[in-house]
Amino acid sequence: MASRGRRFRAHAAYFESYAVTNFADLGFAEVILRALAQEDYVTPTPIQAQAIPPLLQGRDLLGIAQTGTGKTAAFALPILQRLLDERSRPAPNTARVLVLAPTRELAAQIADSFRAYARFARISVGVIVGGVAHGPQIRMLAGGVDVLVATPGRLLDHVASNHLRLDSTRTIVLDEADHMLDLGFVVPIRKIVSRLPKDRQNLFFSATMPKEIASLADDMLRDPVTVRVTPAATTAERVAQRVILVDGTAKRDVLLELFSDPNFSRAIVFTRTKRGADRVAQHLAVNAVGASAIHGNKSQNQRQRALDDFRAGRTRALVATDIAARGIDIDGVSHVVNFELPETAEAYVHRIGRTARAGATGAAVSLCDNSERSLLKQIERVTRQTLPITDRRSAPGAAAEADAARRAPPHEHRRTHQEAGRAARHPGKPGEHGRPPQQQQRRRSGKPGGPRPDHNAPRSRASE
Repeated sequence: MASRGRRFRAHAAYFESYAVTNFADLGFAEVILRALAQEDYVTPTPIQAQAIPPLLQGRDLLGIAQTGTGKTAAFALPILQRLLDERSRPAPNTARVLVLAPTRELAAQIADSFRAYARFARISVGVIVGGVAHGPQIRMLAGGVDVLVATPGRLLDHVASNHLRLDSTRTIVLDEADHMLDLGFVVPIRKIVSRLPKDRQNLFFSATMPKEIASLADDMLRDPVTVRVTPAATTAERVAQRVILVDGTAKRDVLLELFSDPNFSRAIVFTRTKRGADRVAQHLAVNAVGASAIHGNKSQNQRQRALDDFRAGRTRALVATDIAARGIDIDGVSHVVNFELPETAEAYVHRIGRTARAGATGAAVSLCDNSERSLLKQIERVTRQTLPITDRRSAPGAAAEADAARRAPPHEHRRTHQEAGRAARHPGKPGEHGRPPQQQQRRRSGKPGGPRPDHNAPRSRASE
């Protein structure tokens, strides 16, 4: 495996010169082109134009891309074409292609995409995820499947019970690898990869490349082509962003005011915790704003119903945690609201990208209380933007205080941030507002500045 890593570092190539303007130019079979026509796909996105030609040639690929760039079609279409070219059928309890996804929702969406592109071809697509009965999955696996989309934990369950063999799987796709790391799936992924044949095609997609994910890519990929699209700042620049400074206790009322605008036709509202998501959704619902919450504690049926209601326009608000929303692809989202700012600027860019899909524009509103001002400063630095601010806080002179905090050196800003937290614990003192700072809450890594977990979040297999 080590030699693969050396080849990866030495020979990764960048395919950025393909002048592809039409899917018909890529040599797909008629049955695939007909399906693309029904999906109204004409011109490939940048990642599709870069990734499809080398994938059709059987190359390994490292794709560094965010959601909303068209990456599912970038790997699904060449995989389907290669399956058609091989003209073989899967043996019982095997899968010709394995796609690993971090969450049930993303797995279901990837499978739906494969089915849509293969609607005129005799190619079977199956899904293996947790949270549903084993029986139908066992029966599906017994007949063999061309494309199997799975979450890692439930997949290993079926491998351990001998309902699935991986020795005939010739293509593996790892989607949203960095999110796999967040959920603790790297070790299960390595177990899965160790059971695959050495002679295989490897496709690896990640929005970021932290050290552990880069190491996993080194071990999996052999002389890969690398495609890189949509830097973080590019996504942020397509979204009209603004910030409302607000007392923490007033956030729900300000959120209701936002939804009084009829232009807020379909909005995703982000919270940090599952309990927070439930509270916000309930507050909206009792005030005549149709809303559903989606997070790891919801059953698969509850989450699917919430997504269906939101897509169909039966609800105006989908309240979600970051983990639950990763991989969800919903068109026509008018607004993203950060009810609470995320812990990292990268997560902020992921969030607001929900309303700027595939090159579209959108709007994002962030509700920021005193304890979150350092996070706001970090977001502005990474996105290279100074976000317009409206101050709705009750303290006199709050606007000047906020501006001074944003311009202060980092060590001064941390001191201001901590003072805001002390003020929240002693509300009797005049002019002090805010909640306890994030720095004083337990963090996952135990290191300053590390990400803070949702303590109610499901871990490993439970998050599937």
